[in-house]
Amino acid sequence: MKLNELHDNPGAAKKRMRVARGPGSGKGKTAGRGIKGQSSRSGVALAGYEGGQMPLYRRLPKRGFTKPNARHYAVVNLGLIQKFVDAGKLDGKKEITEEMLVACGLVRRKLDGIRVLAKGAVTAKLKLAVTGASRPAIAAVEKAGGSLSVTMAPGAE
Repeated sequence: MKLNELHDNPGAAKKRMRVARGPGSGKGKTAGRGIKGQSSRSGVALAGYEGGQMPLYRRLPKRGFTKPNARHYAVVNLGLIQKFVDAGKLDGKKEITEEMLVACGLVRRKLDGIRVLAKGAVTAKLKLAVTGASRPAIAAVEKAGGSLSVTMAPGAE
């Protein structure tokens, strides 16, 4: 195979539609916008517009509340931790900290801390030190002979 013989699969690259480029293009003259009217003009955003009627999103009452200081945890499952230990990306003999989980690529970033959940099985005797954990996760680690210590996140009451 030579460089000049390389080509895409048939139908892989679709040419873009060039609107308002003459009658031969199939989208000439009005460029597929019809004749006159608001939606034929430029700079029109009709999403949510109901013909002058009060739009639904304004008819319904506001509900709910977003806590301004809510804590956002990076979530990791026990099964994934076990998988990384089996693959040799994490040392199961040492204490596994949040920094180690980030360094090995299991978690992208710590956010307000890392919370461990119980999805998946754990067989290794792990010693984990994280910000949060679910009760079943703590039970699963202790059942495997390990320990899971939960440290309070800084600023959390």
